[in-house]
Order: sequence, then C-alpha cells, then structure tokens
Amino acid sequence: MLRRTKPNMEIKALEEVKAYLMQSSEEYRAMAGKHAEYSALLDAIEAKPRPTEQDEIEEHRLKKLKLQLKDQMQEMVKRYRAQTEVA
Repeated sequence: MLRRTKPNMEIKALEEVKAYLMQSSEEYRAMAGKHAEYSALLDAIEAKPRPTEQDEIEEHRLKKLKLQLKDQMQEMVKRYRAQTEVA
C-alpha cells in the first residue's frame, strides 16, 4: 500500500488546526477524549495474552467507533480549513 506523505508545512498547519480546535471547540475536545478512551480500551484488550470471543467482539466494536470519531474529527478540520481559506 502506497501512502502519500504530506509536506512538512502541511503537517505543521494541520497540527496547528487540531490544536486550535482542541482549545476552541468543546465538540472536538469531546471527540478527541472519546478517541483516546477507545484507544486505551483497545490497548487493554490487545495486551491480554488470551482474549476471549467477547473481547474480540468488543475490539471490533471499539475499532469501528474509533474510526467514526476520527472521520468526524477530520471533517471538522476540513470545515475549519475551508472557512479560514474563504475568510
């Protein structure tokens, strides 16, 4: 799988937008907090030497939720960037 790399300036700008949204948007902060919570829960499941079938079901569910949040957060970044480009 080829992955396009972003120029350093674009990465820096993206990180700045994320930092701004973390400070200014309660909705973005809440999503970031949930995303981190799901990551921690996934780490705990993956650290088990013998995950149960229920663990695997939960892992699948958490991965879906985490991805949905990531998509929503990326959409917020995209909207913010579009608004600031127009302004």
